Amino acid sequence: MASDDSTTATTGSPAGPPATAGAADTAGGAAGDQSPAAPSAGRIAVASLVGTAIEFYDFYVFATAAALVIGPVFFPSHDSTAQTLSAFASFGIAFLARPIGAAVFGHFGDRVGRKVTLVASLLVMGISTLLIGLLPSYASIGVAAPVLLCLLRMGQGLGLGGEWGGAALVATENAPPGRRAWYGMFPQLGAPIGFVAANGLFLLLAVLLSDEQFRAWGWRVPFLLSAVLVAVGLYVRVSLAETPVFARAAEREERSRVPVAEVFARHSGRLLLGSLSMVVCYAIFYLTTVFTLNYGTAELGWSTEGFLGLLCVAVLFMAVGSPVAARLSDRHGRRPVLVGGSVAIALLGFLFEPLVDSGSTALLLTFLCVGLFLMGVTFAPMGAFLPELFPTRVRYTGSSAAYNLGGILGGSLAPYIAAVLVERGGLSWVGWYLTAAAVLSALAVLLLRETRADDLAS
Repeated sequence: MASDDSTTATTGSPAGPPATAGAADTAGGAAGDQSPAAPSAGRIAVASLVGTAIEFYDFYVFATAAALVIGPVFFPSHDSTAQTLSAFASFGIAFLARPIGAAVFGHFGDRVGRKVTLVASLLVMGISTLLIGLLPSYASIGVAAPVLLCLLRMGQGLGLGGEWGGAALVATENAPPGRRAWYGMFPQLGAPIGFVAANGLFLLLAVLLSDEQFRAWGWRVPFLLSAVLVAVGLYVRVSLAETPVFARAAEREERSRVPVAEVFARHSGRLLLGSLSMVVCYAIFYLTTVFTLNYGTAELGWSTEGFLGLLCVAVLFMAVGSPVAARLSDRHGRRPVLVGGSVAIALLGFLFEPLVDSGSTALLLTFLCVGLFLMGVTFAPMGAFLPELFPTRVRYTGSSAAYNLGGILGGSLAPYIAAVLVERGGLSWVGWYLTAAAVLSALAVLLLRETRADDLAS
């Protein structure tokens, strides 16, 4: 494990050799000759996938609704652009709450354990999503509607802020030797699965309902169905066992008294660089999905169901890119894969306007597919890379904080900023914004050393 001195982040460190069996066994919880370790790790990986898929479903349901109906339903205005900006601002509020969720749930995840914290984060997320589906509109209760909407959106952010770190740790701290990125990929796969489920349901509703029915009550259905999915997720979560890495740390009484304070005091360098390395993931995803959905339906003349259909096809490429990147990351190291993916996204930024505004369905779909494939390439290795940056005693807090601070920088205001850039300079400015985010993340990864061979038990 990297030393506690946060200044150990350096440039140009070559990837080390694959972890030795002993170190990896300790990191992955496969103690010596315990043959059942690999099947157990597989079941845990699937459990982490199911949980994050449900959490991301809840999060993306709001993202899609923000692009389609949140503005007119909850915000007063005769200006459609102002309503759109208000909806995107409410979308961004959750990202501001996510680091708070990372700190709160991270504290208990590092002090009490990974399992119980994952259950609590799922409950917070699920209840917030359900209540949004029941919330009266602005026409019914006036200004209380957007206020309550923003509070519940913060609840979603708090829940997801605690979710990802725990799911990634449950997977990676149980991973077999030399396969941490592969097992850490399973929580990341929750993102495309949740996205397809959320947008597929919106697509079905758009096809079955009239526009008036959809805006009146149809958009609420995906929020209300979250209650069923959360019940499934809770069933899966309560069956998990605590990770052996954390259990041994608890037995040795190596838990931090105040994890968030220790992260900022002793690991601030890795926290900052880890956060910056995540920026490109969020920028490419929310520009490719939330922003283009709004732009495509408002400016390009696409129907809601037509553009959602394109996105449901494109997000499958993210699901393809994730395992490819995870395999390469375990074989060649985290840094080459992350830097390569970021450089490719930087180049894609220059094609943003020519492809999206081309008037060609084939070129637009190509942009969406390539963008989300590269999202999978840069996102999948993060399931192992961010946890590897921090020692066991603060790993939940540190990896969650880096992940969610990266969300603020890269995703919270990305649709809002893109909408403003289009108004002031055109779609090419959005592409330059994406390129800048990719360059920033590539530089951050280069300033961090390779972590593939680190021992997670430290």
